Amino acid sequence: MEGPTAGVSRGKLLGADGHLVAVWDATSRPPIPAAPLASIAPDADLYDRITRAAAAAPRVDLPVVQWLERTLDEHRRVEDSVGARPLLGLIRSQLSTVAEFTHGARGPLADRLIDLAAQYAQFLAWMCIDTRDHAAGLAWYDRAHDWAQEAGNTNMAATTLSMKAHLAWSAGDPRRCVQMAQAARWYDQRVTPGVQGMAAQMEARGHALSGDASPARSLLGEAQALIERATSTPEDEPPWMYFYDEDWFRLQRGMIGLHLRNWNAAAVMLAEGLAALPESYRRDRAWYGACLTSAHAGAGDAEQAEAVALRFATDIAAVNSYARGELLLGAAGKLHRIGAPQARTIRDALHDQQP
Repeated sequence: MEGPTAGVSRGKLLGADGHLVAVWDATSRPPIPAAPLASIAPDADLYDRITRAAAAAPRVDLPVVQWLERTLDEHRRVEDSVGARPLLGLIRSQLSTVAEFTHGARGPLADRLIDLAAQYAQFLAWMCIDTRDHAAGLAWYDRAHDWAQEAGNTNMAATTLSMKAHLAWSAGDPRRCVQMAQAARWYDQRVTPGVQGMAAQMEARGHALSGDASPARSLLGEAQALIERATSTPEDEPPWMYFYDEDWFRLQRGMIGLHLRNWNAAAVMLAEGLAALPESYRRDRAWYGACLTSAHAGAGDAEQAEAVALRFATDIAAVNSYARGELLLGAAGKLHRIGAPQARTIRDALHDQQP
């Protein structure tokens, strides 16, 4: 689509100050902020529709809602590359607009907007957690779940519970991780295989976190079967499940192997998953690179741990603070305890990458 940002690439999203540059041309006030992507740049007619809807919510129509849906899809993928921080304010603003639109719409359009509001709230919750604002993340997951129930979107309702399990896992709470994942599975007969598989692997992750290997492995087998079904018909999965494939699941198995201290098996799965993960998934590559470093360190392979850490240190510092603190520094600690000099190299690399 032609427009003021046609031809702008993802690599040019950030200005010198690290903030997103404006999507609209310099002479126009942005009616709804969005990232500078050619794929969502509106033509003159759509720009006019967006402007009129932003000025008066009852004027929102289907082309504007479809543009917002496409914009959210694109922003999910941008966040994979640049991380949450540059997008957080923009997504808050868009969600506020969508929520306002729900008040003026009627009939099927209102239902579609409420569904979209649930998707925005789930994405915003994810980004709040990624920036360590766990209270805000939990509140937005609650709101996303309510909107999903109102819209009758069981896939999103189940997903928000799975993501609450993820939040519990990231906080080191295996009991709540398992319980939230089990709550997500109450929807199993009404959601897609991919959404079911996400809940099953989150429950496995909770068991692994507490060292319960047998239920973790059983649930991983169940999740494996579900992902095979999901990848056979990816068009049936909801749009926010775009990342869910066998490569992603292999990485999950590797991460669960870390919890169970199966260092060598975890390293194999993580290395294979990373090799298949596209470069555009910069944030996830940073996380799983740190996981692979931890696996090598746990196995006592200091040279491999150092090599992987140095490979991913820049991205870890730039887009994944969790990987830095929870994994890479922990891997350096493991190496330090066995007297490996590579521990200092890893710490120095992280120090050098600090902003």
